[in-house]
Amino acid sequence: MPLSRRTLLQGSLLCAAGMACAPSPALTQEPAELPTPDQRKQMAGLAADFMKAYDVPGLSIAIAIKGRPAYDEAFGVADRETGEALTPQHRFRIASISKPVTSTGIFTLVEAGKLRLGDYVFGSNSILGKDYPTTPTPQSLMSTGASRSYVEQITIEHLLTHTTGTWGNQFRDPMFMNQDMKHRELINWTLEHMPLTNPPGETYAYSNFGYCVLGRVIEKLTGQSYEQYIKNNVLKRCGVADMQIAGNTLSDRATNEVKYYSQTGGDPYRMNVARMDSHGGWIATPGDLTTLFVHIDGFKDTEQLLTDDSLRTMSTPSTANPRYAKGLFITANNNWWHSGLLDGTTTISVRTNGDFCWSAFTNTRSRDAGMSRALDQLVWQMTKAVPDWHPQKRA
Repeated sequence: MPLSRRTLLQGSLLCAAGMACAPSPALTQEPAELPTPDQRKQMAGLAADFMKAYDVPGLSIAIAIKGRPAYDEAFGVADRETGEALTPQHRFRIASISKPVTSTGIFTLVEAGKLRLGDYVFGSNSILGKDYPTTPTPQSLMSTGASRSYVEQITIEHLLTHTTGTWGNQFRDPMFMNQDMKHRELINWTLEHMPLTNPPGETYAYSNFGYCVLGRVIEKLTGQSYEQYIKNNVLKRCGVADMQIAGNTLSDRATNEVKYYSQTGGDPYRMNVARMDSHGGWIATPGDLTTLFVHIDGFKDTEQLLTDDSLRTMSTPSTANPRYAKGLFITANNNWWHSGLLDGTTTISVRTNGDFCWSAFTNTRSRDAGMSRALDQLVWQMTKAVPDWHPQKRA
């Protein structure tokens, strides 16, 4: 049930007049300078063009400037079959934007003295060594003076930076195999059937599985479920109360959760999304994620969750990939961001060097691989519709 440009514009104008679309609960502090009705109309027009180009059922966007809410808007529908209008309160699977959530959780443990980035994950004298058996060190390695097998050389930092060198998401991603296995079974299976062939730290391979392991590290060190620890020690501290780990099926759809539509032939409801918890399992509003980014942006317009040293480390890339740090992509001009992509979901959250934070979520994945980049460009274009917001003027 595609919506006309006129319908989208009407929805935006109602929000501008204060007749619909209450602000997201996560962004309730004093607002920044708000766009005028004409500017909102222009922004809605950009959104309508994007949605038409990529056959998007619903699009939701939240923008903050200097830690203050500036724009929180939703376009289209949460459910095409019922025609349920999308609002800023609707939650989406955020996919891989779960990774900066997990990274933040890891750094809270570092700051609490419970963890170091150089700590080993598997093998003797490691965090998970007693939970997951590893292959003994081969004689060939011992002859070179190595005391640990490659998998036993993996550290927390390697997982955060995707530098284990294997378990990537391009081919045979463990997180999309053996769908009936629980975390423990899947990790044991992966260690047995997909061993490392090169020492960690040398090459970059974007790894959902690595972030799955980080979730288990959090559980091991805290005695809590990954979800509960993040809720109590990350989300609650910045006023986010509505995030949770997603269900897998349509019948598991949570309150105020959108319905997902895939254009690629995949089925959004035939994935084990709950098992993706620490690498891709959260549902949230764009306001939720924008609020989280405001609290880790390093600008101190809002109370920060982490110390300056932690944020500096979190945003420092590895030598293997100068564009990925620890749960965050990094640009040459110091913008931080992460995107997410699953069947039925395309998302992005951004922290710019000009003190902007924003998130934009949709409930579809397009056949056109350029949709993710276009979603990023859309929000940049929308900010330029308000001249006083222009990043170049605020940098």
